Amino acid sequence: MNEKIKQFAEILERQQIERLQKTGLGCEANIINCKVSIKQGKKYVKVDVGRSGKYMIDDNEDIYGIKAYGVINKKHHYGNLDSINNYYWGDYRAYPILPRIIIL
Repeated sequence: MNEKIKQFAEILERQQIERLQKTGLGCEANIINCKVSIKQGKKYVKVDVGRSGKYMIDDNEDIYGIKAYGVINKKHHYGNLDSINNYYWGDYRAYPILPRIIIL
């Protein structure tokens, strides 16, 4: 398995758990359901959170959301494996992290 995919899975799981703890929902049952698993498919790598499908990664290392389990949603594109640190993965759907501008 690709090292970049493993790194993505670790960030995804960590941010999911952090969000639960910040919102007061960090009980053991919820944390267990944030465990990320990776499954290699014929065309795409499936990244699941708990028992639900969440993201799919294509051969170009682009990350997409899903319509249904095993069905990629090309309208929900979340960058690629080289830009995973530009997104926050802890919510229901990932969103870009905007750069902070410091005015002196």
